[in-house]
Amino acid sequence: MFGRLLPKEGRFFDLFNAHAAQIVRAARELTGLMQNYDTRDEREQHMRVIDDAEHAADRITAEAIRLLHKTFITPLDRDHIHQLVNAMDDICDLIQDSTQVMSLYDLRSITPETARLADIAVKCCERVKDVVELVGKQDGNFEAILRTCEEIDRLESDADRVMRSGMSKLFREEQDVREIIKMKEVYQLLEAVTDRCLDVANLAEGISLENS
Repeated sequence: MFGRLLPKEGRFFDLFNAHAAQIVRAARELTGLMQNYDTRDEREQHMRVIDDAEHAADRITAEAIRLLHKTFITPLDRDHIHQLVNAMDDICDLIQDSTQVMSLYDLRSITPETARLADIAVKCCERVKDVVELVGKQDGNFEAILRTCEEIDRLESDADRVMRSGMSKLFREEQDVREIIKMKEVYQLLEAVTDRCLDVANLAEGISLENS
């Protein structure tokens, strides 16, 4: 699919793959944080790794933008490259934001819905890594890309349902208004991770259609 384009400048795909690896790294640390939330040292260790992954992703994004400015003939439409790398960067930012809010608000416990949203976010991020790799292959298979994008769409819908269920339970059962405010923001940030993953999937699908 992209074979005729890759000889021009293929390094963008290496950067996309490197960025996707940091996204998955941050997401997996997020679930580790959820599993060890009651242990302060382990929780802080997971947060440090997430911060490191986010900083690494920022550096890759900056490198991709610099390369975009220096490259005369790009393997993809310039706007697509810019949109894709920025949408990917948003995923890492939101994972970091989620953990920072949990720490800033001194969240007292992890609800089942919080853990479930984190699990869905990991699956979404793993599929983002898959679809980015598929887009960069010279023999890219549109059907495989489409299937992966559809899976991300399903996961995003699952996250929507979990968030709504968590919100409903929160407003019914939680008496402390401060906890409602805290948990509401955490739910929204975690669900937003899957929204950004869907943005990447939509971009990947559009890119593959235009270059097939």
